[in-house]
Parts: sequence; C-alpha cells; structure tokens
Amino acid sequence: MAEFICKGSQELSNDKKMTYKDAGVDIDAGNRFVNMIKPLVKATARPEVLTDIGGFGGLFSLHADKYEKPTLATATDGVGTKLKIAFMADKHDTVGIDLVAMCVNDIAVQGAEPLFFLDYMATGKLAPEKGVEVVKGISEGCLQAGCALIGGETAEMPGFYADGEYDLAGFTVGIVDNSKIIDGSTITVGDRLIGLASSGLHSNGYSLVRKILFEKMGLTVDSQLDELDKPLGEELLTPTRIYVKTILNLLRDFEIKGMAHITGGGIVENVPRVLPKNCQAIIEKDSWPKPAIFEVLRRGGNIDELEMYRTLNYGIGMVLIVPEQEVDEIMVRLTGLDEKAYVIGRIAKSDTGESVVLN
Repeated sequence: MAEFICKGSQELSNDKKMTYKDAGVDIDAGNRFVNMIKPLVKATARPEVLTDIGGFGGLFSLHADKYEKPTLATATDGVGTKLKIAFMADKHDTVGIDLVAMCVNDIAVQGAEPLFFLDYMATGKLAPEKGVEVVKGISEGCLQAGCALIGGETAEMPGFYADGEYDLAGFTVGIVDNSKIIDGSTITVGDRLIGLASSGLHSNGYSLVRKILFEKMGLTVDSQLDELDKPLGEELLTPTRIYVKTILNLLRDFEIKGMAHITGGGIVENVPRVLPKNCQAIIEKDSWPKPAIFEVLRRGGNIDELEMYRTLNYGIGMVLIVPEQEVDEIMVRLTGLDEKAYVIGRIAKSDTGESVVLN
C-alpha cells in the first residue's frame, strides 16, 4: 500500500498544473464578455441606479415619495423552448426581448411600473460574441419597458448543456401605489374586453410549434411559405410585444378594471384569472384578424379550435377589461399609441359556471 501511494504521488507531481480553463470554464472570456456588455447595460440606466455592472449586487434607490403606500410587484420567467429556434437559426438578438417581455408584461397587468430587471444566462461554454447578442435583446427589452438592467449572472457549466446552447431566466421588480393595484375585483356585467394585437406567437406553445413545423411538416428555419412574408425562422423569432408603456399611458386617464397577459393557456385560461366569481367573458371569435402563422399551425397540426385558443395567444397578446362608456376614447388613444386594438368581447353573468365562452 505504501509503495502504491508513493508511486502515485510521483506520477501526480509530473502532471501539468490544472486550471479552471482546463475544466471548461474560461474566466478571461467571462471578463471580456462583461466588458463587452457594459455599454448595453448602461443604456438602460434610470436615475435611481447607483451601481455599474460588475459589482456583487445592483443598487437601486427607491424614490417612493410619489406613492401614498408604495407596493412592490415582482415577476420571474424564461423564454422556454423558443430558444431552440434561436439555436437552429443561429440568431440570438431577439430572445432577450422575449425574456424581458414575459416578466414586465406580467406586472404591468397589476398596474405596476417596472423599475429594474436582472437576467440569468447559463451555458456549457461561454461564447462572448453570442452572449453579447443575447444581452443586446435584453437591453432593448428594458428600453421598451422603461426599466433598468442593473445586474445578472452568466454561468459557464461545462457538460451541462449541449454545445452552442444556453438557457435564460429573468426577474423584474416594479412599483404601484397600493390603492391603484389592478386585481379585477371591480369588473362587472357590461364591461368590455379590448384585445391588443400580438406580434405573432410571442413565447408560448413552442413545443407544439416545433413538433408541427419541423417534425410533422418537415420544414426548416429557412423555409419560405406562401402565407408568410418572411422566412419561417424569422417569423418564429419575432419578439414578444412589450405593452408596459401603453398600459401606463392608459392608466393616467382611464379606468382599467382588469388585464390579462395572454401567455401559456391562451385567452381561455388567462382571462379567467382576473374575473370575479359569477362573471364570464363572452369572446367574439371573429372580432380580430388571426396572423397567418396561426393558420399554418392549425392546418399543419390539424388542431381543433379550442386547443388553438387555450394553447396559443391566437393574435391577442394582452386583454384589457374596461367600462363600456370608456371604450371609444380608449380605442382612439390606442390608435394614437400605434397599437392594433380590437373590442373582442364583453362581461356577462355566469349562469353555467363557465368563465369564458367562445362565441
């Protein structure tokens, strides 16, 4: 036993000295990446931001004096399997917008203004140039939402992800006066539903989308379909609409009783989340145009109607529930804000227990 230990020690002493890079983690690449994204992060800064990227944590001075009872709103989310399309197309500058959108839209429906955003990117081997493209999207999303990107984490995890792949997660914090929180409690019979158009599929349903388009139909990201005005991959990577500034604009002058961000579960599952008991939403199915990509999926996957409405956003990314008497003025304002908006339904008494009726 003693001879074995001695021999082993001699062999180890002749080995090359190991470094973290030998294990697959390149600290120098990580440092270069941080320096490359500093201008992108700085572009999103708000006056309340007290720190620059690279510290142990971000500092944000909360100016809450304009609120009687300031309340923080938070949300966290990811991009899901839409990332697979980014890998297939080798296009990474839009998924960051999706990441921000999925979080900030969720707190905007409560009447909250997003203040800051944090991101997390994990990959097997960091490619700084690709990472910068991702952060470009995150920065752009923050600019669209009016929030600051104050920090994040990039984790290099060798052997954990397939070559060239990564995962994203995001987290946002916003603020709303407690008396102005929108929770749907004032919704009543006769209120109207206004739908804000989506930009396409947004960031939900991509497991089904990929199965239909790539497995069943045999298409590629380069396929050009007659129904679409751009290559398939570009269509699928169209970033999620960020509705924050539109919503905050409306809230200054109008009563918005409830809002639903149409994500996974579609209109059928998301609208009921803000409805009081004994109320149901009557949705007029033909009241808005359906983008062509949805018809491609419906035919290609032989999807029944209910599945379309409960899996995909089907052309509506955000639903506002408003008093009937304010509908016309709100629609005028939305047109001025360059939103495609449609009156898509009304609130009725629920006698059957159903919360959504497709009419």
